[in-house]
Amino acid sequence: MAPTQKLEMPTGQETANLVRMLLRHGRHPERESARYRACDGWRSVSWGEVLERTRALSEGLVALGVKPGDRVCIFAATRLEWCLADLAVLGTGAVSVPIYSSNTAQETEYIIRDSGARIVFVDSDKGEGQSAGRWSRLRGSRERTPSVEQYVAFDLVTRPEDKLLSLADLEQQGRAALEQNPGGLEDRAARIGPEDLSCILYTSGTMGAPKGVMLTHASWVSQSFAVMQAPVLVPDDLVFLFLPLAHSFARAVEATWICQDVRIAFAESVEKILANCAEVKPTVVPSVPRVFEKAFNHVVAEGSAKPGLQGALFRRAMRQYEQYVLARQAGRPFRSPEWALLKKVIFGSIAKKLDARFGGQVRAFISGGAPLAPKIALFFELCGLHILEGYGLTETCAPTHANLLDRNRIGTVGPAFPGVEVRIAEDGEVLLRGPTIMRGYYQLPQETAAALSPDGWLRTGDIGAVDDDGMLRITDRKKDLIKTSGGKYIAPQMLENALKTEPLIGQVSIHGDGQRYVSALLTVSTEHAKRFAEQNQLPFGTLSELCQKPEIRARIQAAVDALNATQPSYATIKKFALLDHEWSQETGELTPTLKVKRAVVAQRYKDVLEELYR
Repeated sequence: MAPTQKLEMPTGQETANLVRMLLRHGRHPERESARYRACDGWRSVSWGEVLERTRALSEGLVALGVKPGDRVCIFAATRLEWCLADLAVLGTGAVSVPIYSSNTAQETEYIIRDSGARIVFVDSDKGEGQSAGRWSRLRGSRERTPSVEQYVAFDLVTRPEDKLLSLADLEQQGRAALEQNPGGLEDRAARIGPEDLSCILYTSGTMGAPKGVMLTHASWVSQSFAVMQAPVLVPDDLVFLFLPLAHSFARAVEATWICQDVRIAFAESVEKILANCAEVKPTVVPSVPRVFEKAFNHVVAEGSAKPGLQGALFRRAMRQYEQYVLARQAGRPFRSPEWALLKKVIFGSIAKKLDARFGGQVRAFISGGAPLAPKIALFFELCGLHILEGYGLTETCAPTHANLLDRNRIGTVGPAFPGVEVRIAEDGEVLLRGPTIMRGYYQLPQETAAALSPDGWLRTGDIGAVDDDGMLRITDRKKDLIKTSGGKYIAPQMLENALKTEPLIGQVSIHGDGQRYVSALLTVSTEHAKRFAEQNQLPFGTLSELCQKPEIRARIQAAVDALNATQPSYATIKKFALLDHEWSQETGELTPTLKVKRAVVAQRYKDVLEELYR
């Protein structure tokens, strides 16, 4: 069992719940709370304004009949109004139930029905990708979600409809009610207990139907203090937030914002991350690995495509970099005059460009939600940009571990947070206990009993080990391990992450359970396939046609061969299939956090897999 650092929290009633922690900011209402992009540029919002709007919106919800314990859904993209709606819900003593903004109509309906939500906040009816707008997705299921009494729209872009109220109207009604009850928020905050539910977060459904994770006020308050004590964040940090607030990682950022002295800058959209960072100049950027993978692949593809001496030097630098990665992972130094020169010339140039693109003030990127390939973390490190990988679950209010700037060991997820106990079971499963562990799964007592032991240990479902320095290393999901017919266990996520460092590869799903050997289903990145076709003077018609080109297959075969050279024979990928389309949440293969649903992929491409083993 790893040593446990005591969680130091201030004494007094104000630590009891999130609403009381929010009210503490009233002592300094002039301080900056957040920033968001308006039509005329970035606007700063003070804590006084946040509190004023929270009071009005919370009172408006009370006027609608919302009571302590009621469930209220929020179906919207990450923005300031999302957090204001959440704070207003908490201020009534009700329970917020976030829904991923990318969820399909069917997934959204499931969460509303399962939670029995009375109110649903929704932002816009503008479609995204293959999805209809969020209000359209809600409207189509109204008859099948009878518990919903009112919808509150951030942006009214449709004609007035029954049960549809604008956020501005709700706020106006609340201001009128405040005249009769100016201390309503404080009165309700005093009645919220630390073990009362603050939210129900639904899992992304990688292993089946989503489950509602019940998390208390005390858990999130504890998490906020652990984040600062570790420390992952420091006072006055400006955190750039684009992650979906239905994800526990983003919720941990929000809880720390509520309880501590940090600020949030809300991204306009995922597509504008770099442009927004350059303007707002954040100090910390939390992200999922897919963003770092895309950044890495973009730099590699762009550098390799440069003509003449520049391109030749970049390609030589990357060949040397591959040797450097192998040496670092083996725990030995890598020295060569050529590497020393190329590292200074090539990586020094990349470092300046990347630093400027992220605003020049980032002291740390934080990676969570899925494993990060060490090859990518080492690349950023060489560029002077540190990615601190962490670990946590929805069931633990997100992070229980994280690497730190002065204690960053790439390939691990760092030491445990203050207050978190860690134990490794006989079969290698990571067990956790501490103040941030969930109360259980909503209306699922059997699943709760299977996940939580009577003495409070959470069975994470992850396989891992703790080294002598207390650093946790996660190797794979317990239920995700592949066992070949020869009795050998394979960790598919490690193979998948390694392959995704090849720019041509979009997504990967490793298979081979009960089979003689390991195989892979691969999607090809449309963006990088077009670039590859231009560089190699290949006619580009459709992605399907390009996938048939021997040059494409040879490039991907080289990436597979390079990975196989580092694996024992039983873990090597013997065959792979290239799919002529990319996966998405809309088509069902990916979760909202862009993780592959292996079971869905196996079923959907059953014929392709059968051919690989024929």
